[in-house]
Amino acid sequence: MNLKNIILTSLLFSFSLFGQESFAPQVRFSTNLGEFTMELDRLRAPITVQNFIDYIDNDYYQDVLFHRVVHGFVVQAGAVSSDMTTKTAEQNVINESGNGLSNVRGSVGMARTQDPHSGNAQFYINLSDNFALNPSPTRWGYAVFGRVISGMDIIDLIGERQTGAGGPFASDVPMDPVVILEAEVLRY
Repeated sequence: MNLKNIILTSLLFSFSLFGQESFAPQVRFSTNLGEFTMELDRLRAPITVQNFIDYIDNDYYQDVLFHRVVHGFVVQAGAVSSDMTTKTAEQNVINESGNGLSNVRGSVGMARTQDPHSGNAQFYINLSDNFALNPSPTRWGYAVFGRVISGMDIIDLIGERQTGAGGPFASDVPMDPVVILEAEVLRY
């Protein structure tokens, strides 16, 4: 089955299981700094959105750190627990970066390694417009699958944290930890 068929099958599956409302699931994250809410784009990133919701439904993000803060660029979470224990993620998802969504301020994307299809549980939120993360004709991009719809002030607070080395990371770790206390799907 090729990538196009996988995506089409996923879309048809989404249509058959859920109503139209399901194309804009919303999730709320409670952190030690406050709450923020995302709206996910199931229409343009169906595989990534379902993967993300599955992690939320399995309490994966409970007691997870924002382990990477790059001032004026992104904040990132999903790799480590608050005690800096590495989290084990499930299988990787297909990179959906060619979906027409852009890495603009407040958008939510799937973090990955140099391997374009290595995204799994780590996500980032753009602190500014980061068009260099979008795909180009010669390379894969980083898949955007949602946007922050409330609480961007909390994301900005996270993005202002002083950073340094911590746990398995050589840099960019907030010195005052930002912990996700709870993540919940508000609307499927």
